[in-house]
Amino acid sequence: MTSCQSVAARWVLAMLLQAVVFASLSHAAALVAPNVVTISPALVTAGQPNAASLKALGSDGFRAVIYLAPMTVMDAVREEAEIVRAQGLEFINIPIDFGEPTEAEFARFTETMERLKGQKVLVHCQVNMRASTFTFLYRVLTLHESPELAYEAVAKVWSPRGPWRQLVGAQLKKAGIAFDFY
Repeated sequence: MTSCQSVAARWVLAMLLQAVVFASLSHAAALVAPNVVTISPALVTAGQPNAASLKALGSDGFRAVIYLAPMTVMDAVREEAEIVRAQGLEFINIPIDFGEPTEAEFARFTETMERLKGQKVLVHCQVNMRASTFTFLYRVLTLHESPELAYEAVAKVWSPRGPWRQLVGAQLKKAGIAFDFY
């Protein structure tokens, strides 16, 4: 192979790699919702997606949706469960009162995430505060990811306060993880 052919081959390889990376990120980019954060090709957190985005989740490779707000919140898509299930996706609602998140709700979230391992999942709430925080705890406590790395996704959305700060602190302390996220 001549040096010119070698340069051309490397350029083609670089373009193909760039296309693969773009394609894996473009699915989340097509999701119209507040504060969309792609954690990995198989995990995305967000605020409330619009109905059109919910209808496209199956074609974007998602296999499940976990909704962490009550179905009665003002901006909820009332027919979300039906839209998601009509695509053959699993829909799970863990209706967390924003002012009172509990350890039991986090345990249910963790059990659900473990059951869905290996599938592409959207975790959402209204603005990605519940979703980003529970996903952070799951990544740190169950997947044993670095708290510093996992917290970057939360920091893109907010800094937990009040009962959320207390819940995160208590869960980290219970697991013996020292991490100052404030």
